[in-house]
Amino acid sequence: MLEPLRQGLPPLDPAAVCNAASCALPARYEAVREARRFTRRTLDQWELGERFDDVCLVVSELVTNALRHALPCPAAAQVHEQVPPVRLHLMRWTERLVCAVRDPSQDSPVARDTDDFSAESGRGLFLVDSFSDSWGWHPMAGSVGGKVVWALFRLPTAG
Repeated sequence: MLEPLRQGLPPLDPAAVCNAASCALPARYEAVREARRFTRRTLDQWELGERFDDVCLVVSELVTNALRHALPCPAAAQVHEQVPPVRLHLMRWTERLVCAVRDPSQDSPVARDTDDFSAESGRGLFLVDSFSDSWGWHPMAGSVGGKVVWALFRLPTAG
């Protein structure tokens, strides 16, 4: 599952995870604000506040995409008693930070080719690609279902 996160970096040692935090987000657009607050608190606790602007932009885009494209329409949501939540995960290793958003959809994220930067929408994954060092997605296995869309940020090494 973490193989794509190894791109150009030393191998991941699961024991080397310094910190991890996650939060469930409701299926409403106010969740984007909640995700930004959670990200601010978490990065401040990890003394990574200087990375907040880039990380927050990417988190906002990933959560917005999950809410906009990965949740069932309101009519379908009424049929199911509980819509699986969107969940934000932040994981920190010594040399990298990963933001991952889990949603209930099996559909792959679609980056739109758009030259119209004044458009109201369609630039989310372009921004994720521009502000993170890499990003990708993978389907969830087992009964959980859905997918995880992640973005990786390289961190400066101490020294």
